[in-house]
Amino acid sequence: MNELEETMRERLKKNQFMSYNHIELEHVEPDYAVFRLDIRPESRNIFGMVHGGALYTMADNAAGSAAHTDGRNYVTQNGSLHFLRNQTEGTVRATGRVRHRGRSTVLVSVDITGQDQRLLATGEFSFFCVERSGKSS
Repeated sequence: MNELEETMRERLKKNQFMSYNHIELEHVEPDYAVFRLDIRPESRNIFGMVHGGALYTMADNAAGSAAHTDGRNYVTQNGSLHFLRNQTEGTVRATGRVRHRGRSTVLVSVDITGQDQRLLATGEFSFFCVERSGKSS
């Protein structure tokens, strides 16, 4: 495990909502992060498909983790996710890629894929950088 991955895993231990929903970090590198969800009964909506909230949570975490790879602290400023299709079993992955990194904001694109790399959802998230002291940069 490299230093970036170790640091990210330590930070994510504090994210109880992500853990509660069985969402896990699979891979991280500068400006890039992949999360996975192995679909469980509690991951599904009343129609038996992955709940949209689980997909959105995965997307927000993948995007946020990609933003955090520069070592600074961020909060989600805005998020938009387009749901295209869904699945009932197997594994889904959210991949976040930094598209733009400014002094105080970061824009990250996210794709959620399912079986056979089928695109399930896509979107963008923006993050605002906050200094470790809690003041805005």
